[in-house]
Amino acid sequence: MNAANPETALSPRDSYPDGIDDTRGEPLAPSLSIVIPTFNEIDNIVPLVNRLHRALTGIEWEAIFVDDDSRDQTIEMIRTISLRDRRVRGIRRINRRGLAGACIEGILSSSAPIVAVMDADLQHDESCLPEMLRMMDSLSADLVVATRYRDQTQHVDGLTKLRHAGSRLATQLAQKLLPTQTSDPMSGFFMVRRGIVEAAAPKLSLQGFKILLDILTSSSQRLAVAEVPYDFRPRLHGESKLDATIVIEYLGLIIAKLTGGLVTPHFLMFCAVGSVGLLVHLSMLGFLLSDGLSFPAAQTFAMMSAILSNYTFNNALTYRDRRRRGWRFITGLVLFSLLCSFGVFAGVGLSTLIYDQEPHWWLDGIAGAVIGAVWNYITSSAITWRAK
Repeated sequence: MNAANPETALSPRDSYPDGIDDTRGEPLAPSLSIVIPTFNEIDNIVPLVNRLHRALTGIEWEAIFVDDDSRDQTIEMIRTISLRDRRVRGIRRINRRGLAGACIEGILSSSAPIVAVMDADLQHDESCLPEMLRMMDSLSADLVVATRYRDQTQHVDGLTKLRHAGSRLATQLAQKLLPTQTSDPMSGFFMVRRGIVEAAAPKLSLQGFKILLDILTSSSQRLAVAEVPYDFRPRLHGESKLDATIVIEYLGLIIAKLTGGLVTPHFLMFCAVGSVGLLVHLSMLGFLLSDGLSFPAAQTFAMMSAILSNYTFNNALTYRDRRRRGWRFITGLVLFSLLCSFGVFAGVGLSTLIYDQEPHWWLDGIAGAVIGAVWNYITSSAITWRAK
């Protein structure tokens, strides 16, 4: 940890305000649970717990850290703190990855009737929590959103210009296409009644990062939504988890909600990967045919190239929460190839038959690829990247 920062320099046992020792006395039932998803956030855990203690004086609360098997021993730090502080506990998730799924798991494991969700990177202003809790009671709100965009005077120093522009664009898209009721449907900092999430849980997506948007659009009842403006702070430690995959997952979530869940983000990602595999397939097929190879041989090599492409990209993107690494990547490729070989044989046989009747190589190549893709999708979800 960074010794230059007095918050992070303190050990977990010495870092709480005077008089706090939660190993003594009978614990009271919390009125507020705070769910905090983590992935490689070890340097932020002690400062965040310190800030929660200061901000929530007089409130019975618990903090539930849901860790996606961090490599930097984040969960060990959380457990060390929990030995002294009964308010803190951790959930370690194995072979599961993603903020939305972590938030849902944390909320469903909470014991308070009201749950807040916030990040572990110290960018969310924990001093807003008491006001958000007050609004839940005084305004009879179902959900309170900490918004970055309600007032022109608010600061978003935690976002680069590019990320700020992207965030505003995503917010405007959600507001135009979906029946959202907040100025910041992309916020990762909000408070909600646990019963609302319990009721909507079967409809919520475990992939992606925008759990608030999913809750707003999945609830069967019209929610009373309030807002609290706050300044989005710069990240002090660790790295942002935002990447191109998250953008794709967000677009997938929008499409899923517009289609009433008929088209899932998972399926859209698989189709996107499949379209890349189709380009690989056709490019390889055209090249090999132009080089004088027979159609059956060229089609076989082209389909195997597409299988390799699809496996690699699906492992990195579609099934990132079940990603196979190291030796398991190799064994997964072998398993994937063996299972897909049935699709290869069927695709080569049928497309060769069509080619003999009407020799349009690109159309016949697509026919073979579609047959392989259907089998590929079934085996991918059920066997190669089966849920643990």
